Amino acid sequence: MTAIGGSVESVTLAGREFPVTADADIGRKIGGFENESQPNGDGSARLIKNRVTPKLGSVVVECDDARGDLEFLQDLADGTEFFSTAITYADGGVWQGDMQITGELQHSNSAGTASFDMDGRGKLTRQ
Repeated sequence: MTAIGGSVESVTLAGREFPVTADADIGRKIGGFENESQPNGDGSARLIKNRVTPKLGSVVVECDDARGDLEFLQDLADGTEFFSTAITYADGGVWQGDMQITGELQHSNSAGTASFDMDGRGKLTRQ
């Protein structure tokens, strides 16, 4: 089977769907463990497993002022809870998890977009 790349179609944040710009290259980490090998003095080694959270990087969505999109996104960022997030890819795949907006939430009036990163808890899972 051939791998399919391409645009992300949309992200759904707390039940509200946002179209994603066609050129957005959203980085995805599903969460779980990152492994590291540390040497012992006798030449053997230990495996160190560090838990990592799921992440979505460089999310760029359409931001419609008439719909109150920026205010909605800021309200999510201001909240103290993770919220349901789904990301739909060009190949039809959907990944879902509990996420929160992290870092800077930035609006571009000339492009009509908002950009942000997201971190979560647990793991992103394929639906």
